[in-house]
Amino acid sequence: MKTQRILVAYGSKHGATAGIAEEIAHTLDGDGFETEVVPAREVHDVERFDAVVLGGSLYAGHWHRDAVRCAHRNEAALTHRPVWLFSSGPVDSSAEQHEIPPVPSAAKELRRLHAKGHATFGGSITAETPGFVARTLVKHNKAGDFRNPEQIQRWAHRLGAELRAGEKA
Repeated sequence: MKTQRILVAYGSKHGATAGIAEEIAHTLDGDGFETEVVPAREVHDVERFDAVVLGGSLYAGHWHRDAVRCAHRNEAALTHRPVWLFSSGPVDSSAEQHEIPPVPSAAKELRRLHAKGHATFGGSITAETPGFVARTLVKHNKAGDFRNPEQIQRWAHRLGAELRAGEKA
């Protein structure tokens, strides 16, 4: 039985989503898969992967453009392999407390790619995050890192279990 290769790609302006992608990959590696983590803007061919996890950060209710462009660029190949999508963004604990549906642009890609699922994880804005919005949130004590490693790991383990189940079918 060959080791399944999984691409974990992410679209992110400030890197918080990259941390989620790394956590997903680390968990899948621990489950016996071979993973590669790449910024979505650098993904031009997914043919050598058995499955793809594509994530994007949320900005003003939109999925990051690099994730959307990656999905469009690789649409033909993505529709022929298992795909999961994730979003990062809420700068509060809401993503831990209940399932958050994908924003419209991520939902559109979910349908278009016939993706197996979607999860929204908490985002991160800290004093090190550049930009006016980040500075304002930090100034008003509304910032923080709301990425929950346990929640991300549980989701990644489920993906791995689904891939293993599909391998036996």
